[in-house]
Amino acid sequence: MSNIKITDELLIEELKLRFEEKKNSLKKLEKLTTELKDVNTKLAESEALKSHFISNITNEIVNPFTSIVILSKNILSVKEGDWNRVMKMADLIHTEAFNLDFQLKNIFAAAEIEAGELFLEVSNVTVDTLIEAVMASFINEADKKKLSFDFRKVGAEKDELFFKTDSEKLRLILSNLVENAIKFSKNNKIVISREVKDGVLSITVKDFGIGISENNQKIIFDRFKRLDTGINSINRGHGLGLSINKALLDFLNGEIDIDSKKDVGTTFIITIPELTPDAESFSADGSDYIFDSDDEIF
Repeated sequence: MSNIKITDELLIEELKLRFEEKKNSLKKLEKLTTELKDVNTKLAESEALKSHFISNITNEIVNPFTSIVILSKNILSVKEGDWNRVMKMADLIHTEAFNLDFQLKNIFAAAEIEAGELFLEVSNVTVDTLIEAVMASFINEADKKKLSFDFRKVGAEKDELFFKTDSEKLRLILSNLVENAIKFSKNNKIVISREVKDGVLSITVKDFGIGISENNQKIIFDRFKRLDTGINSINRGHGLGLSINKALLDFLNGEIDIDSKKDVGTTFIITIPELTPDAESFSADGSDYIFDSDDEIF
């Protein structure tokens, strides 16, 4: 039989200790319950936004297809010699086809990112040619808004600039920024500049448009966040472009920064470090590859 004598003081002390432990456990349980509620709320919001996202994606694919089919059918019924009407409809077909192609590239990129199936295809990229090719691809869209491109080569590399990176991903990143600048520009100019310093490529896209509020700058790279103004996304409302840019730049160990003021304009700056030094292929504009003569081409 134990000789330990339990005094009233010891008993009270033990009860206090157990009461404190239970109190702490209840606090932890309350905190955990609150966190679970927050998670459930976020999941519900995410599901709702994903449904909205899928609905918009469907519209972005179906609407251009429908327009192209109707316009091409109308061309077949044009009377001989009415070339002005044909040219107008052909221009509309080109616009719809270009937008559809652009949307699909972003959708496919988003699918690869979600599936974790991104792969590096490093080549010696002719940076200036790639930038000029992106500008040329958007020239019709820019002309419609009476916009011009101002391309500036900064730094010592004034002539042909080669940089080892993934040209296809770089082209999509730049295309998203240019499309965004055209969409929201109010002035008559978009300034694009590039510079390489200490093995890092910097490309800046500046517009003089409606700008982005500070609150929206915090969430603009989130694919499933809606902005609190009319700037809902970089691509016709489904919010893919900037989120894809962020994911692709993370994959390339790069960064994207934004400097924007409401009704003044927005500047996006992307920085990408040069990748593996043993790339043997060359890419001019991000969509073609030129290989050494010793390479086998299949």
